Amino acid sequence: MLIIFVMFIMGLMLGFVGAGGAGVVIAVLSVVFGIPLHTALGTSLGAMVFTTVSGTYSHYREDNVVVKCGVVVGMFGAVGALLGAQLAGLLPAGELKWLTGGMLFLSAFLLAIRVYFPEWIESFAKGFTAPTGARYWGAASGVGIVSGIMSGTFGIGGMPFILIGLLTIFNMPVHQAAGTTMLISLPIALFGGIGYLINGHLAFSLLAKVIAGLMTGTYIGAKFTRRLPPVILKTTMVTIPVIGGLLLLFGTVR
Repeated sequence: MLIIFVMFIMGLMLGFVGAGGAGVVIAVLSVVFGIPLHTALGTSLGAMVFTTVSGTYSHYREDNVVVKCGVVVGMFGAVGALLGAQLAGLLPAGELKWLTGGMLFLSAFLLAIRVYFPEWIESFAKGFTAPTGARYWGAASGVGIVSGIMSGTFGIGGMPFILIGLLTIFNMPVHQAAGTTMLISLPIALFGGIGYLINGHLAFSLLAKVIAGLMTGTYIGAKFTRRLPPVILKTTMVTIPVIGGLLLLFGTVR
């Protein structure tokens, strides 16, 4: 019950800012509750399947999803996530925590650019033209496999990396990039979770507790988003992965 309660509190916070918070989930499960790091990674990806479904549907209803791109990149991302889960299984927890913590800091850096300097990304993206033909498939496979491997290995979802790829390489408008990123994250989380399940690093009882707490909390928390000043939302969004990274780097995992 304590895990459900803590996940509910985290869900409230994540619901406020609209961030996935996969890295914080990993850190809290492994450092606070003593869950083995590999199991925490698999559980985080498994929980993402459920938390991204509603977001994907909502974006689709708002016509914010480029379905073809989302399906194609997500297909390659699923392959990458399976490979990443196998790679994570080969890494000792002591090494994996440093790599995951480092990726969380990189994720925070990319989010900071996206949140505080959106015009810089947009101006940078203007130098690219949307790929077609063979270039399209090459770009889709590259973005999908790389982001999938990163997500599967480190269990952090990889949404900032996918988003930057769609904004720059595919030259998508911001609103479509956000919605398409959500769609791409769905098969990545699903197949990454399957990869951890194959390796024996996914406990369904723990997954059920995390999902119950997070989904309830995010549903309630999202209702209060517009009541928070934008500066608080932006700062919290960037701070969340930093907190997760600090917990992993300075906490004890097994």
